[in-house]
Amino acid sequence: MKNRSIRWTLTIGTLAVVLAYSFIQYPEKVQERPNILFCIMDDASPHMSAYGIDWVSTPHFDRLAREGLLFTNAYTPNAKCAPSRANVLTGRNSWQLEEAGNHGAVFPAKFKTFPEVLRENGYETARTGKEYAPGDPGMIDGKRRELIGYPVKKHNTEPWTTGMSSADYSAEFDYFLDNLEDGKAWFFWYGAHEPHRKYEYGSGQTNSKKLEDIDRVPAFWPDTDTVRNDMLDYALEIEYADMHLGRMIESLEKRGLLDNTIIVMTSDHGMPFPRAKAQEYIYSNKVPLAIRWPKGIKSPGRIIKDLVSFIDFAPTFLELAGIKFDDSEMHPSPGKSLTDIFYSNKEGQVNPERDFVLIGRERHDYGRPENKGFPIRGIVSNDYLYLFNYDISLYPAGNPEVGYLDCDASPTKTQILNMRRSGQDQFFWNLSFGKRTSEEEFFNVTNDPDCMINLSEDPNLLELKMSLKNRMEAILKEQEDPRMFGNGDVFNSYRFHKPIGWNYYERFMDGEFTVKDTPWVNPTDAEKGPID
Repeated sequence: MKNRSIRWTLTIGTLAVVLAYSFIQYPEKVQERPNILFCIMDDASPHMSAYGIDWVSTPHFDRLAREGLLFTNAYTPNAKCAPSRANVLTGRNSWQLEEAGNHGAVFPAKFKTFPEVLRENGYETARTGKEYAPGDPGMIDGKRRELIGYPVKKHNTEPWTTGMSSADYSAEFDYFLDNLEDGKAWFFWYGAHEPHRKYEYGSGQTNSKKLEDIDRVPAFWPDTDTVRNDMLDYALEIEYADMHLGRMIESLEKRGLLDNTIIVMTSDHGMPFPRAKAQEYIYSNKVPLAIRWPKGIKSPGRIIKDLVSFIDFAPTFLELAGIKFDDSEMHPSPGKSLTDIFYSNKEGQVNPERDFVLIGRERHDYGRPENKGFPIRGIVSNDYLYLFNYDISLYPAGNPEVGYLDCDASPTKTQILNMRRSGQDQFFWNLSFGKRTSEEEFFNVTNDPDCMINLSEDPNLLELKMSLKNRMEAILKEQEDPRMFGNGDVFNSYRFHKPIGWNYYERFMDGEFTVKDTPWVNPTDAEKGPID
């Protein structure tokens, strides 16, 4: 496909086109609607070298940051795959998405996605790798609903390790561009399966990484060779996803498409380790984010400290495509377009109003009695994280008898479980798998990013804690969160997209299933019974 500049002439027809897009306040004249390459890893915390992480090398993510914007306070509202991706696609928080607020759900027909809107307005939309999943997108006119775009599944490759996907993401992107109508604007979703588990144990060291390269192990895991090995294997998977990003950038350069393509690289939520993925701490919800767009971003190379959320993407992309959100037929979004940051020369805190994000969860994987989730709502400010746990009688990572199904199998998980079983140490188990001891959790995330010291009872911080809680609840009421009106258990009534999920715990205890029926955990993860 050739890249053609559109030469505006003052004819009646072209003047109409100019006027149609004149409401977009670009920093300079942009003659084409931008293309969008949206890259989303699966289960990566902000462990890229652009963030100063020496044990991970991500030169292509770093290039996006260097030639665009690096966000240091980007969050997903929900730290689990399917609901997080639903947040991206709809511009709405989980508690605003009915069934799609859960993991492994059936996506409600009523909620339109921004790629569907782009497609209706002349964009070509396609995807490779992981999409909205796990879940059922539903049907339209007897066909599978494509929430993102048509799948490109033409090419496989030999990945670096046995734990990585064989999909050749960058070759799929090339195939998409090769078959694109000349001059047509496009949206492409690169959904890397990496660094989702399972990993090839020791692959990090096999590829020249060293245990001592890791500057620190989070305080909620034991600092052992096993855990460090696990972290290095995770790092290698991030590097693999970054390699494919680099090939995609190179392809855009060769085709002359790079300057007018918005490239976003992020992850659906934090790393697949205990007390990270599927919880609501900093390691759970904070995600990497770099955005490059030479034709639209002023003063590239800026580091942005504004708190931004996944719900901001949909309003951003529709605005830049020249589509008014109110005309999109999407449900209203509480998100805010990121263009105020794009078009500014400031770095650090650009917009003082971007001083918080809301996070929360309902039901993730099945594995608790009565199909219950572990409901949480939270608010993150520049320095603090406030969480409210609505039912601390439940296990936050799922019941022990079925293997703590909200936490993926890993060497780190196994070591923590075995340390408790042997009587060696229960400290780490309490943090990751034990029942919460307080409904409220309050952390100074500037001084305590590992969220180890609960300040909820500190009398000196009571006023600050209550101000954050009140702000959170006021906004949740505005957003019609069912949990604010005594109807939060509705999330437990929504069906799973697979029949095995419904009443799984009771059926497991009756002997219908074993832990082998849930392959994302190890059989050894299951306990003999509940643990106090």
